[in-house]
Amino acid sequence: MEPGNGRDSGELRGDVHSEIPYVHRIGVPPKPNLRKEFKAGVKETFFSDDPLRPFKNQTGWKKVVIGLQTVFPILDWGRKYSFGKFKGDLIAGLTIASLCIPQDIGYAKLAHMDAQYGLYSSFVPPLIYACMGSSRDIAIGPVAVVSLLLGTMLQNEIDYKSNPAMFRRLAFTATFFAGITQFSLGFFRLGFLIDFLSHAAVVGFMAGAAITIALQQLKGLLGIKHFTTKTDIVSVMRSVWGSVHHGWNWQTILIGVSFLAFLLLAKYIGKKNKKLFWVPAVAPLISVFISTLCVYLTHAEKQGVQTVWHIEKGINPPSANQIFFSGEYLGKGFKIGMVAGMIALTEAIAIGRTFATMKDYQIDGNKEMVALGTMNIVGSMTSCYVSTGSFSRSAVNYMAGCNTAVSNIVMSGVVLLTLELITPLFKHTPNAIIASIIISAVVSLIDVEAMALIWKIDKFDFLACIGAFFGVVFISVEMGLLIAVSISFAKILLQVTRPRTALLGKLPRTSVYRNIQQYPEALKVPGMLIVRVDSAIYFSNSNYIKERILRWLTDEEQILEETKQPRIAFLVVDLSPVTDIDTSGIHALEELHKSLDKKSIKLIVTNPGQAVLDKLHSSGFASLIGQDSIFLTVSDAVLIHAPKFEQA
Repeated sequence: MEPGNGRDSGELRGDVHSEIPYVHRIGVPPKPNLRKEFKAGVKETFFSDDPLRPFKNQTGWKKVVIGLQTVFPILDWGRKYSFGKFKGDLIAGLTIASLCIPQDIGYAKLAHMDAQYGLYSSFVPPLIYACMGSSRDIAIGPVAVVSLLLGTMLQNEIDYKSNPAMFRRLAFTATFFAGITQFSLGFFRLGFLIDFLSHAAVVGFMAGAAITIALQQLKGLLGIKHFTTKTDIVSVMRSVWGSVHHGWNWQTILIGVSFLAFLLLAKYIGKKNKKLFWVPAVAPLISVFISTLCVYLTHAEKQGVQTVWHIEKGINPPSANQIFFSGEYLGKGFKIGMVAGMIALTEAIAIGRTFATMKDYQIDGNKEMVALGTMNIVGSMTSCYVSTGSFSRSAVNYMAGCNTAVSNIVMSGVVLLTLELITPLFKHTPNAIIASIIISAVVSLIDVEAMALIWKIDKFDFLACIGAFFGVVFISVEMGLLIAVSISFAKILLQVTRPRTALLGKLPRTSVYRNIQQYPEALKVPGMLIVRVDSAIYFSNSNYIKERILRWLTDEEQILEETKQPRIAFLVVDLSPVTDIDTSGIHALEELHKSLDKKSIKLIVTNPGQAVLDKLHSSGFASLIGQDSIFLTVSDAVLIHAPKFEQA
């Protein structure tokens, strides 16, 4: 089909004496400008939201104000803040504080840190996030999964029992580099990298981590003094059953099991009646108060009941001088921090997006990463370990009626008062109640419904989910994470290297061509084989696509020969789903053309996108097959080469 026929309509008529109606022709796009194409590609990949747009056509002072509001969103929404909003934030902040205080003590133990470090991590980071974050609902602090992951990876480098000071230094170093990782991803707008950890892998990893965390709490729940440092289920159960005759304490078990039942009942009540959301929120604090009072009055610690014993009083001491900026632990801290930071980031962004959707507002993913990174960098210098968004606390924050991030400031204020005034009262708090609180909190991480849905939708996704789950439960937390990432990448590679192709047929009484497997009533065109490629064509899959098309052709020729039908004269390749093609892809099409030419079969391509068409012309492939072999639609190609069938 000749493009330069002088028509402005974008259509090409067949022979004037023919009864064939108009068919659309493919327009030849202008030759792309390399600089503009590169600039557009970079902008779409890294700056699709155009961060400089608010600064356009603004005065110098206005640009400064907008810049400050961009970095600190509190300066923007804070101008419209009202007492009515504060009432909702105050109630929400007090509610999540009652939940976070006992949780923080337990999560610090998961990270093999003293209890006060959990509280420190719910004081400074929430204040930083409240100023810089864009989510109204997310509640900041330590979380179970990140605490377990951090504690496990740190323990592999330094034993927290024999050298607690060096262990803490490495923890602060890892937290610093977790913040650097998060900040860098946001600043350079590389947030799309966290999407490589698929939803299915995250579901499996979280469920496995929940099982592992619950098993770790058997030490406190049963009163076992000597417990394995390994996290796999085999080692944990061997340690539990190996101490059944001499290590279990019945008073501890009574306290732990009783309050665990109470906490699970409170969680059930809150789930059944959304108006009673405050019941599971305050239940942990009530449990701590009652159990501490009981131990104090009965002197149960003399009967073998283990208690928290001591929590350092006072606010966060500085720790910038404890971060390793050189030496052998620098690299180890960077590696641990990068992994913990990515997991923390994945959880926080998922939580932020969930609640933003529920309240119908937008959050800026890159700003979130910068905010989370900054709070962890500052946190590492103020005796905090990795903090992120907590789903359980964020859910309570949302249901309590929070309006802005001020609820985090209120929570931080309550934690401050706790550190300054109340910490000595935790001296008699039993470890069993902390274990019960953690077990009740991580139960919600096991999402059986999500796993069942993944199984129904995509079996390969389920493999990633279950692989991550068993990796965490039976090997280790970091190995489960590695399995999850590996399977996610394997899925991407499989989809890229083995893309789908389909044979097309015409739906009766229409001009629509669809997959004959999906639509059995679709009719094949006599003398034609129509194939659709459902992927971009790159070096990784070009040979497979060429060979797959030739196999389609061979199979079809055998069927036609057996049924004594006319041979195939045209091969139509529908490129409408093909978003891009590289040099290897062009070379594969050229080889396909040569193979077909030997069989006297004409190659026709339909509906190539602009990027593909640019390269077909630049490479000379369009000239090789001829302009009359490129059509806008499959229907047009059939209309020209098999008009009787098209009109049937």
